Amino acid sequence: MKILENVIANKNLLFTDASSGATTPIGTLYRSLGLNPVEKGLIFLYNDNQLPSIEVLLNFYGTAHAIAVLGQKLHPEFKERLEAEYRPKYIFDPSREEVQGYVLKEFSDSVKIFAKENYQPEVTIDPEIKILLSTSGTTGVPKLVKLSDENLYQNAVSILQYMPIEASDVVPLNVPINFVYGFSIFTTNCMRAGRIVCTDKDIMQKAFWDEMEEYGYSTLGGVPYLYENLNRIGFFRKNSNSLRYMTHTGGVINAELRKTIFNYCHEFEKQFFAQYGQTEAGGRMAYLTTDGLLEEETSIGTPVHGGTFQIDPETDELLFLHSSISGGYANKLEDLSTYEQPRLLHTGDTGRKGQNGLYYITGRIKRIMKLFGIRLNLDEVEFILKNELDGNTVVCLNGNDKKIIVLYDNLGIDPQTITEIIKNKLRINPQYVRTEHIESFPLSQNGKINYPLLQNLQHENI
Repeated sequence: MKILENVIANKNLLFTDASSGATTPIGTLYRSLGLNPVEKGLIFLYNDNQLPSIEVLLNFYGTAHAIAVLGQKLHPEFKERLEAEYRPKYIFDPSREEVQGYVLKEFSDSVKIFAKENYQPEVTIDPEIKILLSTSGTTGVPKLVKLSDENLYQNAVSILQYMPIEASDVVPLNVPINFVYGFSIFTTNCMRAGRIVCTDKDIMQKAFWDEMEEYGYSTLGGVPYLYENLNRIGFFRKNSNSLRYMTHTGGVINAELRKTIFNYCHEFEKQFFAQYGQTEAGGRMAYLTTDGLLEEETSIGTPVHGGTFQIDPETDELLFLHSSISGGYANKLEDLSTYEQPRLLHTGDTGRKGQNGLYYITGRIKRIMKLFGIRLNLDEVEFILKNELDGNTVVCLNGNDKKIIVLYDNLGIDPQTITEIIKNKLRINPQYVRTEHIESFPLSQNGKINYPLLQNLQHENI
């Protein structure tokens, strides 16, 4: 277990429960539940980033179990369907008092776990499978990605080649570890940092900033929408003394905001790492440093250590090669009997390599529409609009290949301005553009704008 071995080797690592202030050293936390290390099965861990969830993760990581790390806020119906499909041996879910067919057992003062009654193993789980994470952007019942300890370790080592983590760092778990970005923040900082603060507070809550003041957070992480909101509330106008660096993934930050962050970093001596990754790659695939923020906004930088990119000559799809690539997907228990790692990963993104050696994302294969036969990249339309609208958030959707649908949440935006920008920049007649104000953009559990939900709602209204 390379991940756990390296975490334990960080002997001064402390875990703090933000809600109570209680602190536990790694040497105590990872073996606090007295588990049988050779016991094999599947555990569902419904995570909320609080200390008991982390305690369960670390304890079970040291056993032969496979661990499905899921969101505690997952809809009860989806939980039931997943549990019926996978029939896990154990379920950790503090939000429920009972689960049919399971008995609640007390493992410690703070940890109670549901154990399946009369459990009999139905499938031999491939020993390579250590962690199961849902694919990014999943709505409904998630498809799970099969990740090995080696996948996660190799990706963590790659990240540590460029991430400036120090032994004195205090790191908040503000990104859920049931998403691969949050999981990679967790593993890399457990291997190098000094203190992990377990919190379920959102960055947009006052309570989070109270915690930041109390503990002196060294770093923050988030998706573009979070940084757009931080910009709105004036975060980048003043210094946060303890903060040394920030990270991001989950989409492109618009050019105006990139300039704002660049100026903030240079004025207050911070670092910013724009990252590109997918669950199927075990975490990060590429990164861009602070100075790279002044590149075109579609730049993802260079591959992480040990990784390489290729561009498919026929489709322009970006392909990734690295030892962190996962061993396939699971939709049911029987899928856990195999782990088959491909040589390369099809990212689903189209891209190009610049003369400067940096890579650029040009769109999503599934975000291409044909407007009366003209191939249109909706991501590029969004980039153009955001840059022309001072970084305001907009979402472009496909109106059955007949119209571009543009959603915006700022009432200060004149919809006529949107259609004029599209007309002038793309030579598209305004009659093929539909604008619509939305009170707020729905977010998926990982904090990204929920494009599939918005697209489905639009299909219902067309």
